[in-house]
Amino acid sequence: MRYYVKGFVWFLLVLARAIFYVYGFLWTLVPRNVFSMVDVLELFYYSFLRLNRSDVEVVKLDETELVTRCKNSCPVLWLALRLNLDTKKVCKEVSEPVCRYVLKRMNKTLVFERNYSYIRSYKESCEERIYLRR
Repeated sequence: MRYYVKGFVWFLLVLARAIFYVYGFLWTLVPRNVFSMVDVLELFYYSFLRLNRSDVEVVKLDETELVTRCKNSCPVLWLALRLNLDTKKVCKEVSEPVCRYVLKRMNKTLVFERNYSYIRSYKESCEERIYLRR
């Protein structure tokens, strides 16, 4: 029985990642180029991820770097909690690859990092850093 449960959980994670990838792929069909980190904030967080401005705390914003802390209602967090899995693992498997893909489509020099020391359900929000690779 335990193997069926593990297989089912694995299937749900693969399915969640595939659905998010399809959404990311469809969203990037319309070319969106970014020329500043303000553009990244607007396009990635408010347009692609559809976050409310009140849920995104901008910790740092300059010409080459954007650091945010988000406290939105997150489907990946919801999935991890429902499956009783570590959010660090679920975010790394489901969300992070798609976020990197979308940002690379916007600008090939953008680098996405999630701070796994500052992530829900361990903290009150999730911290991410996007910067321009030199």
